[in-house]
Amino acid sequence: MKGVKPIGAVQWEFKAFYIYGIIEPLTGESFFYEFSHVDADCFQEFLNRFGEKYPHDFHIIQLDNGKFHKAKKLKLPQNIILVFQPAYSPELNPIERLWQYIKDFLSWELFKNLDELKEKVSEIMNTLTEEIIASVVTVHGGVHHAHKRQSLAKQKLWVLCASKYRT
Repeated sequence: MKGVKPIGAVQWEFKAFYIYGIIEPLTGESFFYEFSHVDADCFQEFLNRFGEKYPHDFHIIQLDNGKFHKAKKLKLPQNIILVFQPAYSPELNPIERLWQYIKDFLSWELFKNLDELKEKVSEIMNTLTEEIIASVVTVHGGVHHAHKRQSLAKQKLWVLCASKYRT
C-alpha cells in the first residue's frame, strides 16, 4: 500500500519524576524535593517547605518564567521574593549546571524502571557537598560579581529550577 502510514500497535511510554532544587551559588547550600510532575500546586508545596526549613532568613529566589512559577493562586511565604530571569535564558541560572553535572553521571546507563533511576539519582545527589555544588555552579572561579553582596540581615540569594528524569 503505497502512501499509507503504518499504524503502530504500541506507543512507547516513558515514566518520569522531577526534582525541584534550589541552591545558594556562593555557599553551595541547597534544598531539593522530589515530585511526580510540575505544576503550581507542587511549586507551592516546594516554596512552603523551603520557607519552613529556613524561617529566620530572607530569601531572594531567581527562577525562570515557567507558567506555574507565575500562577495567580501562588501564596509566597513572607520570607521569599521571586525574581524572574529573562525568557529563554537558562544559562543565567547556575543550577542548570548542577542538573547537567548530575545527568552526566546517568549517561550511558539504562534503567529497568523508574525506581531504579530514582535510586541512582538519589545516590548521586547524596554525594553532593556544599563545596561540590559551589564548584559546579560557579563561572570561571566565581559566581558573577552581581551576586556578591554585603548584608547586615540574614539575606540569601537562591536560584531555583526543576529537572526531569525519565526512563
